[in-house]
Amino acid sequence: MFPSRLSEGYQSFLDGRFQTESSRYQKLAEKGQNPEIMLIGCCDSRVSPEVIFDAGPGEMFVVRNVANLVPPYESGSESHHGTSAAIEFGVNGLNVKHIVVLGHASCGGIKAFHDRAEPLSQGDFIRKWMSQIEPVAQRLGESTGDYKSDLKRLELAVVEESLRNLMTFPFIRRRVERGELELHGTYFGVATGVLFLRNPDTGEFKPCLNAPVVG
Repeated sequence: MFPSRLSEGYQSFLDGRFQTESSRYQKLAEKGQNPEIMLIGCCDSRVSPEVIFDAGPGEMFVVRNVANLVPPYESGSESHHGTSAAIEFGVNGLNVKHIVVLGHASCGGIKAFHDRAEPLSQGDFIRKWMSQIEPVAQRLGESTGDYKSDLKRLELAVVEESLRNLMTFPFIRRRVERGELELHGTYFGVATGVLFLRNPDTGEFKPCLNAPVVG
């Protein structure tokens, strides 16, 4: 049976947001989408980009996977690359002006990698996917001695790795160098609601707002 939570939520959407934004939906249906922002985030249910950024329909092109990872560019591979395909469409098809990588605290995928967790299935898909960050962990070096600090350090480093890997895509590098595309690293505190932005010059993550107001 279809979950009642979804059917009730859909009814609420029809009665509320769809009514107030019906003309916008009609325009999107007729003319297609034209977002300026592509966001690459984690599939964690606690970190919904549309909720965090209060985005309306058609405003963001969102790509989500385990741990907000961007694999490096590969040419001529026979493998299936869902994230790379979405990136190609966002940049070459939609001509987005910004790509935002959104990392977050308490990431289950990164924790599983850090803890060398047991496989959840015979295929061990998570371990294979997360093995992409092995070089990242190696670059970080020895543990700080604090478990939570080590996890956060790795979560931030994964955001930086995804930004580096984005620049391995030739069509992204060309647009960035021409000033037609900007890349941004961000990190969301699930418990605090604080959004951190990465300074591209220093690599530091600082709060997006100097004094964020939690209402």
